[in-house]
Amino acid sequence: MAIIGHRLFGEIIRELTGLNEQELERALQIQRNTHEPLGQLLVRMGLITERDRARALGRQWGVPFVDLQPDQLTPAITSLVPKHIMQRFRCLPISKRGNRLMVAMLNPLDIFAIDQLRLATGLEVDPVITIEEDLNNAITGLLTSGSHIEETLKKVVGEVAIEEITFKEARGDEDISVDQLRELLDDAPIVQLANMIIQQALTDKASDIHIQPEADKLRVRYRLDGILTDGAVVPKQAQAALISRIKVMAELDISEKRVPQDGRISLALHGREYDMRVSTLPGVHGEKVVLRVLDKSGVNIPLSKLGFPSAMLETYDRLIHRSFGIILVTGPTGSGKSTTLYATLNQLNSGDVNILTVEDPVEYQLAGLTQVQVNYRAGLTFPIALRTFLRQDPDIILVGETRDAETALISIESALTGHRVFSTLHTNDAPTAATRLIEMGIEPFLIASSVIGVLAQRLVRVLCPRCKEAYTPSPEAIHRMNLPLEVDQVTFYRSVGCAHCRGVGYKGRMGIFELMVVENDVRKLILNREPSHVIREAALENGMVSLQQDAMQKIVQGVTSVEEALRVVYTE
Repeated sequence: MAIIGHRLFGEIIRELTGLNEQELERALQIQRNTHEPLGQLLVRMGLITERDRARALGRQWGVPFVDLQPDQLTPAITSLVPKHIMQRFRCLPISKRGNRLMVAMLNPLDIFAIDQLRLATGLEVDPVITIEEDLNNAITGLLTSGSHIEETLKKVVGEVAIEEITFKEARGDEDISVDQLRELLDDAPIVQLANMIIQQALTDKASDIHIQPEADKLRVRYRLDGILTDGAVVPKQAQAALISRIKVMAELDISEKRVPQDGRISLALHGREYDMRVSTLPGVHGEKVVLRVLDKSGVNIPLSKLGFPSAMLETYDRLIHRSFGIILVTGPTGSGKSTTLYATLNQLNSGDVNILTVEDPVEYQLAGLTQVQVNYRAGLTFPIALRTFLRQDPDIILVGETRDAETALISIESALTGHRVFSTLHTNDAPTAATRLIEMGIEPFLIASSVIGVLAQRLVRVLCPRCKEAYTPSPEAIHRMNLPLEVDQVTFYRSVGCAHCRGVGYKGRMGIFELMVVENDVRKLILNREPSHVIREAALENGMVSLQQDAMQKIVQGVTSVEEALRVVYTE
C-alpha cells in the first residue's frame, strides 16, 4: 500500500468510514491486479463516497478538506484568479486573508499549479482539497452565469442590448444560404455559445438538451432529474447558426432542413467521456434539436448504488447468476431500465463468459462484450441477430427490447436451451409482464418455463441533503400512500431549495423497484392465463415488495418526499 504522508490511506479511511478489514482486504486484492489508486477503487466498488476519499487524502497529505458551498463564493474573491487558470488547473479561490489566498483544488500537491496561481495573483497560496463534482459545478457556474451568456449572445447578434433586438426583422433559416451558414457557424461566439450550452448540461447532469425554435426566439431547455427546466433564451438571429453548429458537430447535413436527421457527438469534459445522440425535427418555426446525453461513466455504477433494498438485491443477485432463464426489466421510457441492465452485465462480465447484446441503439459500449446495433435498412433486426447469436456460443444474451412475438419467442427458445437472457418490456408493473407476453401470442407454458424473474422500476428524485427539512404532510397525501405505520413515529422531509441543488430541492435520482420471482404459485397462474391482478396478489403473498412499498420505505428513510413518490408511483 502506497504511503504518501505518514499514515496509510487504508488506515485513515477505516477511521473515517468504519470500513471493515474484510472489505479493505478485498479491495487490496483487486488493486494488485488493476493497479488502480485505492481510494478510486473503493469509490468504484461502492464502499466509500467521493467525499470520504477526499477527506482521507486531505488527512494523509496534511491538507484541510473543504465542502464547497456555491452560495459562499463571492465575485470579489473568484475574480482574483483568471478563468483560464481555473479551467486548466481545476482550482477555485474561496477566501482571502491578508496576502494569503485559500484555493480549493483536486490535487493540492500540484506545485506547478500553485506557482502559476502565485504568479497570476501576486498572493501566497494555501491549497485545500475538495471533491471533483463540487469544484466542477462551481467553476462551470462561473463560466455559464447569466451575465457571461449574455455577453456571448451580444457577440453573436452584434454589439446591441439583447432587449433592443427586433426579432420580427430577423431572417429565417430559409433565407440564409449554405455558404453563409458555413461562415456563421465557424464564428467564435457561435462556437462558444454551443459549447456553453453543452457544458451547462454536463455540469448539471442533464439527461437531454432541447433547442426549441419559437416564433420570436430560440429556447434552450434541460431535462434535470426527469423534469424539463428552462435554460437560456437565445435571440432568433442566432437560430440558424447555432443549430447548424450543432449539426456540424454531429456530422449531419446542414443543407437539409426538411427531413429529420440523427447523429452522434463524442466529447470529454473534466476527464469524463460523453456521447450525445442528436435528433433534428423540422417544425413550423425551424428545426428542433434534441441531444440525449450519455455519460460513459454511468455504466460503471454498481448494482448496490441503484437503490435496491438489501433483501431484494440479494434475491436479484441470485437470479442473475442462474445458469439459464429470462429476466425481464419493465417500466416506462426513462425509468432507468438500461442503466440497471448495464450494471447487471458489468457484474456478470467476469471474463469467462461470452456476452452478446443486440440493441437499438447501442447507448454505451462495454469492454469485453460483443454489442450489435440493429439496422433495419440492412435487414439486421432483433430476430435475425438473435438467431445468429445462437450460433456464436453465447452464455449471456441481452435483447434491448422485446417488441414483438418473434423476438420474444426466440428469446424464450434461447433460455430453454441453457442461456441467460435479459430484456426490457414496456409494462407498468412486474405481474403485467406475463399477460403482456400472452397478448403478443406467446403460449403460457413457454412463459412459465422460461421467465425466472421480472423487475419493474421507476426513478424518484432524491432530496437534497443540504436543504431538506422535516414537516408534517397533509392527511390526503398520507392516505394516498397508504402508509401502514404510526405517522407520529416517522419524520417526513420535503424539498426546500439551495445553491447546491440550484433551488430545486432535489439532487440526483434513485430507483424504486418491484421484483417478482416466478416460482410455483405464480407459474401455475401464468399457465392458467390468470389476469395480472391475480398474479400480483400471489406474488405479494410470496414476499414481493411492490413499487409503492419500496417508495414508502424511501420516504421513511428520508431519501425522497411524499410528493415525489406520488408523482412517480400511481397509487389507488
